[in-house]
Amino acid sequence: MAKYSNLIFALLIAIALAIFATTPPEAVSADAPAEEFSAARAMEDIRVIAAEPHPTGSAANAKVREYLVDRLQSMGLEVTTTNGPINERSANRLSSWLQGDTADVQLTNVIGVLPGADRNAKSVLLMAHYDSVGGSPGAPDDASGVGSILEVVRAIQARGQPKRDIVMFFTDAEEIGLVGARQFFASNPMADNVGAVINLEARGGGGRTTLFQTSSENGGAAKLYADAVSRPAGSSLSTFVYEALPNDTDLTPALEREYIAYNFGFIGRPGLYHSPEATPERLDQGSVQDMGAQTLDLTAALANADALPEKSENRTFFDVFGLFVVSYGTAIGWALLAIAAILQILCLRYNSGENGWLKSLGASATVIFGGGALLFGLNLLSGAGPGELVYYDRLAAIPMLEIQALLICIAMFAASAPLWAGRTGSIVGVLAALALQIYAPVTAFVVVWPLLLSGVAGVLSHRLGGAWSSTAKIGLGAVVLGFLLQYGHQLMQGVGPDAPYVVAFLAALMLPALGMLVPSVKHRVVFPVAGVSLVLAAVIALWVRLDPIADTVAVYAQ
Repeated sequence: MAKYSNLIFALLIAIALAIFATTPPEAVSADAPAEEFSAARAMEDIRVIAAEPHPTGSAANAKVREYLVDRLQSMGLEVTTTNGPINERSANRLSSWLQGDTADVQLTNVIGVLPGADRNAKSVLLMAHYDSVGGSPGAPDDASGVGSILEVVRAIQARGQPKRDIVMFFTDAEEIGLVGARQFFASNPMADNVGAVINLEARGGGGRTTLFQTSSENGGAAKLYADAVSRPAGSSLSTFVYEALPNDTDLTPALEREYIAYNFGFIGRPGLYHSPEATPERLDQGSVQDMGAQTLDLTAALANADALPEKSENRTFFDVFGLFVVSYGTAIGWALLAIAAILQILCLRYNSGENGWLKSLGASATVIFGGGALLFGLNLLSGAGPGELVYYDRLAAIPMLEIQALLICIAMFAASAPLWAGRTGSIVGVLAALALQIYAPVTAFVVVWPLLLSGVAGVLSHRLGGAWSSTAKIGLGAVVLGFLLQYGHQLMQGVGPDAPYVVAFLAALMLPALGMLVPSVKHRVVFPVAGVSLVLAAVIALWVRLDPIADTVAVYAQ
């Protein structure tokens, strides 16, 4: 057992880092200083807004709108509302929710302005939609965004007048086609004086709030975010993945203009997306705190900036366990890749025995292709397929699907252990990093940094002895494993019900770190581990498939 002590210590640290990185902060109480964001204060508005389902055109929607107008006026803001028609496609979607004629339904946007010292300067617009889908009170989506914005602006007022106007834009008819946002950005004169936009959304009821989308040419925007936000969460990988998905938010029409833009949201507790159970009581207040605190930091920086960020080359950026943001341009990305490649080549040369590099290659192939095939196959066994009902039911099953994916990865690690134990270096990782750096450079960090850190650890552990060698292995190995666990969790939450096989690649990136932490293995130990893990994964797949439809499924999907 002693020979596995390095692995055990590294795994414990890695799990702690990953949990910290993916856990929202504690909610701040209502008696917090006026200049700070308080989730408890935001919840007072969220409870009113999400008291019942309130789709566009409903009496409940009108009640929410009246409440928002009164709230903005009570804050001393300049308040306006704008009306507009909804299109036929939106009306058809709405008709099943209202169970009546939607021919005369109009949307109503609500706008409040906190005047800045320079009324001619480009304004900062904070946006969230106040309508819900039919059958859901919509506490996360998007009462949490509306309540957060109200509390953010209250805190900014307490700090004194900002340099720029802050526009609070609460859109209507988002859930039936972004209609309110499209109307504003296409025809409202106020849109012409906007310089920066922050949109708040949710696809779930908890988890960390992440920056998952920015405007194009985001170099300046990403740098400001990195400098301004005290506990950040987000990455250029998230922005790249989101752009590849067929999803839209109210920020979509805003991105057709030349604004600096940010999109924030949380996707934990995924079963609560559009759910009848999406009540204020089930909303994670820590996620509201996370959303509001990041938005307050960023809004204050934008609203008080002498000049808004300029568009420049897209930057790689990512948070390091929620502590700070690493951000750099393409040239630095190439330099880091070169260093990582050199370190990985050195590690491959250190491998003992014949064909060490070939065994490392075989281990990576086993995890990527074997693990990917099993993840794909057991995902089908668990009930993956088309249709709204399946979609919402599988959102509720994501925690179980994550456990299933973890068991499959453990099985592949165990099955390939004789190939990677005691060996470091990854040819596959270097080639993958090179391909990403060429074709999608803002995503390459998720490969480059594990290669870089495991390479440093491999070289140090080879050249150092005793306690220093163990320290290098455990410390840097834990950072690599924690980093990849964090992103594996985020990918499973984002695309796990449809494409869990993507985590097989992240699992393969763990092999250089695992190889230096595990000096050797015995077949009689690891092969039973692989077998038991696969059996448990199959049991979970059948459990998910045979389990009754979740009570959180959206009403209109049933």
